[in-house]
Amino acid sequence: MKKNIVISLIVMLLVSLLAACSGEEETSSAKNGKDDKKILKMVTAAEFPPFETRNEAGEIIGFDIDLAEMISEKLGFELQIEDMNFDGIIGALQAGRADIAIAGMSATEERKKNVDFSEEYHHSSQMFISKPENEVKQMEDLKGKVVGVQLGSIQEEGAEKLADEYGFEVKKLDNVNIVIQEIMSNRVDVGYMDHEVATGYMESQDLVGFEDPTESAPGMGIAFPKDSELVEDVNKILNELEENGEMEKLREKWLSDYEAK
Repeated sequence: MKKNIVISLIVMLLVSLLAACSGEEETSSAKNGKDDKKILKMVTAAEFPPFETRNEAGEIIGFDIDLAEMISEKLGFELQIEDMNFDGIIGALQAGRADIAIAGMSATEERKKNVDFSEEYHHSSQMFISKPENEVKQMEDLKGKVVGVQLGSIQEEGAEKLADEYGFEVKKLDNVNIVIQEIMSNRVDVGYMDHEVATGYMESQDLVGFEDPTESAPGMGIAFPKDSELVEDVNKILNELEENGEMEKLREKWLSDYEAK
């Protein structure tokens, strides 16, 4: 009799302990579920100042990064950024490794075959830049020159179209920083890049340049995997940021010095 009572008490104690542990786990799970935010995975190529670059601490900063932070906050997501080569960005979206790409990417018709784009959030011209001793002042001066472009960029596409007409060679490089390095080391005569980006390097590296008079490139857009449900919401946010003046504040913070040149 006493033995049965002891066994019953032990069973009851074990059941109580199991119930308590289960309750703690449920509480912990509920708490984590409540606190955890959805992740918004973004890809960029942080070699494109002032849109995306790294500061001295190695942090990715720039116009596009601030814009991404605003968008993720309004969506209620936590932003997670992956830095990669520019020519790998569309493939990352197609493979489902990212939700969005904000990388100073022009919304060309060719790219629209593979990804969706938001409404354009910035429009910029293109420039040819060089060292003062190798200065090119007009398109005709490009004959016989080697022109460096970023691989996968709209400038690569544009340079290839112009190369035969103006008689220059196109050299494709991984990023804009390498284009500048090739100019400074005389392995490339001229760089072809976005106006704001070019102006920054002209100031920091004492380069000279002129605007491409032939181009009419589309503006920059945010890229998404095809049929992404985020496109409509992001377009609404972009319109809101334009209307409330926040987008203009971003331009003033990151682009005003470049656009004034």
